[in-house]
Amino acid sequence: MTNRITSLFGIKYPVVQAGMIWCSGWRLASAVSNAGGLGLIGAGSMDPAVLAEHIRKCKAATLEPFGINVPLLYPDVDEIFSIIIRENVNIVFTSAGNPLKWTGFLHDKGIKVVHVVANTKAALKCSEARVDAIVAEGFEAGGHNGKEETTTMTLIPMICDAVSLPIIAAGGIATGRQMLAAIALGAEGVQIGTRFIASKESSAHLSFKQKIVDAKDGDTFLQFKRIVPVRLLKNKFSENARMLEESGASAGQIGELLGKGRARLGMFEGDMDEGELEAGQVSALIKEIKPAGEIVNEIIREYNEALERVHKVYKVRKVES
Repeated sequence: MTNRITSLFGIKYPVVQAGMIWCSGWRLASAVSNAGGLGLIGAGSMDPAVLAEHIRKCKAATLEPFGINVPLLYPDVDEIFSIIIRENVNIVFTSAGNPLKWTGFLHDKGIKVVHVVANTKAALKCSEARVDAIVAEGFEAGGHNGKEETTTMTLIPMICDAVSLPIIAAGGIATGRQMLAAIALGAEGVQIGTRFIASKESSAHLSFKQKIVDAKDGDTFLQFKRIVPVRLLKNKFSENARMLEESGASAGQIGELLGKGRARLGMFEGDMDEGELEAGQVSALIKEIKPAGEIVNEIIREYNEALERVHKVYKVRKVES
């Protein structure tokens, strides 16, 4: 399976593990990379010293390529990039900010840059910034989302038509069948988050992993639209937030409810009532906590089985022009 994404990163499979806060440490990133995908360390929940430690441990655990996800609006970005350069990591996924600000600087250091977008306007900015690839994330995804609420099924072909850069599809993808659908829409790879949260190597709390496994359809909800849309698993905190939003509360009041450390409280420390539990709609498809390498292999096996099934159907039921 060779295309622009596998060639860009030097990986076997065009499967990227998302750099999720509180879930994507060196154990998960190295396990995905060792299985043939691209693992990412999520810098968004790490101070610079912790990030440096995770990079070094990841290097010791894998000889395969891995990268760092950096939310550009977070504090300490300058120091984070200094560490990435010092530690000779040559793949960076940026998000939550303008790619024009950092892409040229990172390219000058020999670093490949991928930026996450949720609409065509942002994709065009990525093209202007000359990033190496784009992650196009539909609103099925867990965590922070686009205000447009555009689904992956619609977003991928829109962005593929708008730019010539290689596209990595994200949002609502956990299986090989969904990967095949993304490829059919024009993507050349997939980025998967929630499925890898429910892996043995994820740094997420076991209670959070189990809540994902137990989730049914409709158990996630897009919230905080007046601040920044975030998809969460439903719990006591999310219900309180929903009622506050529906009461017409101001952005300041909603921000006060959010407070500080809600995501850490839920995803990392395991408070399933009062914590913020960022997860995607694909939670309803996930039935078991597995090793990350097994998840990668399962996705590729499902992809090949789905492709074979499509070929059989096509031969039998070819659409006449």
